[in-house]
Amino acid sequence: MDAPLLQAEELTKVYRQGMFPARETFRLEADFMIPAPRIVGVMGPNGSGKTTLFELITGSNRPTAGRVKCAGQDIHKVRYRERDRLAIHYHQSYQVRHFSKTVPSIFLQPSASDYPLVHLFDEPQFNRQDGYIGFMLEFFRKLRGEGRLVFVCVHPQEPYHLQILREICEEFIFVREGTVTRIPSFEAALQDPEMRAYLGALANA
Repeated sequence: MDAPLLQAEELTKVYRQGMFPARETFRLEADFMIPAPRIVGVMGPNGSGKTTLFELITGSNRPTAGRVKCAGQDIHKVRYRERDRLAIHYHQSYQVRHFSKTVPSIFLQPSASDYPLVHLFDEPQFNRQDGYIGFMLEFFRKLRGEGRLVFVCVHPQEPYHLQILREICEEFIFVREGTVTRIPSFEAALQDPEMRAYLGALANA
């Protein structure tokens, strides 16, 4: 049986401030598995941990505990310059995030993949002119059709943002105060009380 495309196993990231004793300022916890190609919408308030989750998945941020496995391979044990062959993070302007190097690459594993298996789009800019949105949606579908897992993180501010998510996403992840919750469909998302509180008036648009 093939390994899941992505698995976050008891993943935890804790930020602390100060010394003697250090004070915990933020904690992200995630434990989920996505076995096969699909397009996943990611939503949540600013500062809730969405970007931290993406950085942990791509290996540019080290977990406090737990691990991330991409197609069965622990991404934090893969050579830095080869991690984007497993999972790649595009932040807003589609610039690729860089990695924090803590262990010499000579002690790390080569990537088992030659092309990214997981694509994470962090608040992409959807230009409403000249068919750009349609182009981007087809690009997401193309990646999925090629057997890739696609995350699309959007902070909805207009009704058309929700229309995009409804059209393209097969399931959702909601991140709130460091808690990661999977939601199976757009309709289920609109029925979730915390999601409705986050969306505000957009939930009824």
